[in-house]
Amino acid sequence: MAAPIDTPERAIRLARTIASDISLYNEEKIVRGITEDRLFQALSEELEEGRELYRARVAPELYERTNFFDRAIVDIILKSKAHVKSRIW
Repeated sequence: MAAPIDTPERAIRLARTIASDISLYNEEKIVRGITEDRLFQALSEELEEGRELYRARVAPELYERTNFFDRAIVDIILKSKAHVKSRIW
């Protein structure tokens, strides 16, 4: 097994890659989740799987003191779907 990621730059890159994959493979779910104001429920399994992958690959001390994964979800998934009609924005 590879050594854990221990630099912020690499952790951010991994988080953004995982978020991009979630976005790419779940477009319909994301749009429906935003439209119905239940995005996090709609993607709960995918987000949990992504978070677990991220946690498994990042050094524990870096994982515990940063929110790179959550920020990647906002930056990659939510911001890119700002055009979707929703009551939340």
